[in-house]
Amino acid sequence: MASNEDKPAAKEDENAGSWKDSIFNPRTGEFCGRTAKSWGLILLFYLVFYAFLAGMFVLTIWVMLLTLDDYVPKYRDRVPHPGLVIRPKQLDMLFNKSQPLQFAPYVQTLESFLRHYNDTEQERNVACAAGGYFEQEGEVGEQRKVCQFKRSDLSLCSGLSDSTFGYTEGKPCVLLKMNRIIGLKPRGDPYVNCTAKRGTPIQMQYFPSEGRFDKMYFPYYGNKLHERYVQPLVAVKLLLNKDDYNTELTIECRIEGSDLRNNDDRDKFLGRVTFRITVKE
Repeated sequence: MASNEDKPAAKEDENAGSWKDSIFNPRTGEFCGRTAKSWGLILLFYLVFYAFLAGMFVLTIWVMLLTLDDYVPKYRDRVPHPGLVIRPKQLDMLFNKSQPLQFAPYVQTLESFLRHYNDTEQERNVACAAGGYFEQEGEVGEQRKVCQFKRSDLSLCSGLSDSTFGYTEGKPCVLLKMNRIIGLKPRGDPYVNCTAKRGTPIQMQYFPSEGRFDKMYFPYYGNKLHERYVQPLVAVKLLLNKDDYNTELTIECRIEGSDLRNNDDRDKFLGRVTFRITVKE
């Protein structure tokens, strides 16, 4: 007859055996409660199931890609009007005109940006007739021609006659361009008009003449068809004097003279841009 002391030991052996059998039962060959056949059927089910899901995903993507054009976005209704962008890419500029290290980043940004507009680079493009759209027909995938926009057209703001773009004399230049929109053909005669938000105006000089975006640079045909395309620029030279120094000046530039929107309260960069500049002496 087993003693009472032997009963707890027997129970512990039984519990240990039960725990081990739940992992692998040598009598039935079950692993985690399932036979090899059962595990095989489950794995086969999930393999077929996920293969079907992957196939559906690939098929959906393939059908969607068939509806897209490689050269023109399918939906363009949300960007019918371009934004106005400034270079240097700063909305708050502060520098001392007698300390080159302070305005050097602005000068370097302008110089780097204008490299694509170098005359030697632009001579590879077409000298277009001004005043009209440069519309082109072509085969699918055929590259469209690009109208020249030479850096020298920016005159005093080209960085050719003055490598500091006027910053060293306290009469800095800023460059303005419109965002690219495929197929855009602005009506009218678009030009840039900048004003200072204060009581007295600031004298400014525009390049090209009157700050106009000539129509010959429109329409744009997209990055793939218009690989060498560069946006037309308008340079604005701020003719500051002693009364303008050491004061923060807020300047707003707008695209005028066309049907392009410049007064959308929900988007302060649509057809306009506002920046602040302080020149110290």
